[in-house]
Amino acid sequence: MSASMGLLKRTEYCGLLGPQHVGEPVVLMGWVHRRRDHGGLIFIDLRDREGVAQTVFNPEFHPEAHEVAHRMRAEFVVAIRGRVQARPPGTVNTALPSGAIEVVVEEAQILNEAKPPVFPIEEQTDVAEETRLTYRYLDLRRPSMLRNLRLRHKVSQAIRGYLDRHGFVEVETPMLTRSTPEGARDYLVPSRLNPGEFYALPQSPQLFKQLLMVAGMDRYYQIVRCFRDEDLRADRQPEFTQIDMELSFVDREDVLEVTEGLVAALFEAAGKPSLPRPFPRLTYAEAIDRFGLDAPDTRFGMELADLTEMLRGVEAKAFAEPIAQGGAVKGMNVKGCGSFSRTQIDGLVECAKGFGAKGLAWFKVSADGIQSPLAKFLGPTILKRLAERLNGEAGDLLLLIADQPMTAAGALGRLRVKLGRELKLIDESALAVTWVIDFPLLEYNPEQGRWQAMHHPFTSPLDEDLPLLGDDPGKVRAKAYDLVVNGQELGGGSIRIHRRDVQSQMFAALGIGEDEARAKFGFLLEALEYGAPPHGGIAFGLDRIIALLAGATSIRDVIAFPKTQKAQDLMTKAPSSVDSRQLRDLKIKLDLDVKGSP
Repeated sequence: MSASMGLLKRTEYCGLLGPQHVGEPVVLMGWVHRRRDHGGLIFIDLRDREGVAQTVFNPEFHPEAHEVAHRMRAEFVVAIRGRVQARPPGTVNTALPSGAIEVVVEEAQILNEAKPPVFPIEEQTDVAEETRLTYRYLDLRRPSMLRNLRLRHKVSQAIRGYLDRHGFVEVETPMLTRSTPEGARDYLVPSRLNPGEFYALPQSPQLFKQLLMVAGMDRYYQIVRCFRDEDLRADRQPEFTQIDMELSFVDREDVLEVTEGLVAALFEAAGKPSLPRPFPRLTYAEAIDRFGLDAPDTRFGMELADLTEMLRGVEAKAFAEPIAQGGAVKGMNVKGCGSFSRTQIDGLVECAKGFGAKGLAWFKVSADGIQSPLAKFLGPTILKRLAERLNGEAGDLLLLIADQPMTAAGALGRLRVKLGRELKLIDESALAVTWVIDFPLLEYNPEQGRWQAMHHPFTSPLDEDLPLLGDDPGKVRAKAYDLVVNGQELGGGSIRIHRRDVQSQMFAALGIGEDEARAKFGFLLEALEYGAPPHGGIAFGLDRIIALLAGATSIRDVIAFPKTQKAQDLMTKAPSSVDSRQLRDLKIKLDLDVKGSP
């Protein structure tokens, strides 16, 4: 049976009680975390949002309360009234903030009974994630999950406070908007009042925040929900949250400066060490050349080196042929791993292939020389130069990939990160913050036979590269920037195109004609003709930031009600079928033959 709270009114949170409350009367409410019956005294650990407090039921002094305690079980919702006392000597629990006190219960009520929980409500649990997501309301009772959501709240408050102090105005943008099929797939919403037509859920507020700059808002921000219908993994969700910002009358340096202040403020709010400013910077070309990836983990060395010219024209076809076809050779030194077995090396080869490379060449450096199946095709002079270029010493393992330039760099870069983790080269307590700037404006899509925007089609080219946009678009760099922390891209942005003539040049480079541009982006293009100021901005993945600050391996652990990797909500059983009447109202008829097909 359950009871109402009657005349009891909570006075304190369990986890906030301490020695300063000794002698005071208190009323606590929460869940039974643990029950211990000593044959006379009954101890109930009572839990609420702030933590746990030990309560004591003594049958000699308060028999009615003791009788209620006899009926309490795990996760029952209860209320107690009692007095705080210091724990007897030798019984203090130093692991709990409230471990120096206990509450002697004078009155108790069971407010609601509970079925036995399907998994223990503990700090850590090895229960399957599917079970945790199915019973998310139980999972969120665990202290670690509560801390994550409290951290998310604290960081969000710090964001709003910082941006308010720096003149930003929070503006909400529409959730139902026009589909602009560039990038990831849109989530579509049928319109009942306009049969056969659809809204799209926004992938980002990109167009709207630019329009706010045209409207004279000057500085805008929003902590905004975004939607992308894409394949999922640990750091992706179909609905996710962005910290979205846009500023007028600024250049790149202005955006980077205000952003660094924001990032420092939210890291401080999370109790992390102060971040030295200004943040280090790498150009995109430097990041690819040294680390193989445009989101480099700079917490450890083992940097890549370009060996293309050294190996051009050598007898070894594994190097000569890719170079002759416009490829490159990238190499790195795995210090002290020359003792790797052939099985271990074969595993690295397969790993490189899994990262897109055609193969992986290896060389073991020893006091007697360099051992490799390819050694005889290179000769002692090249082998010596190879070891010198990679700082190879006895006991080292040299790894090389020959392929198309981006494939060689990317595959070896990902192998570098894998080995860095496995060899424990990474200081997990470190925070390596890096700007990556000067991205290519465009990238070529061989399947479609055209150039496409690396970020989005409203990104401004560097002024000095604008003349190349028509004749050599692959060499044009963008006024774009990403913030990378510990090898994760946490946010990215750019200075936008604010002139209609430059936007037309960009569309021409992308193969988008005037009619298509008007059909997709007409409202923005027209707005640019009404006096758009120079503007730029940035967007951060809030979920990724919180996961990083919380030490979580998946953003699902910092989102209250996330989806699975199949975009399903196991708790509410969404997505689900709908009533046929709803479909009729929307003028939609399902073709069951193709339902669920890709």
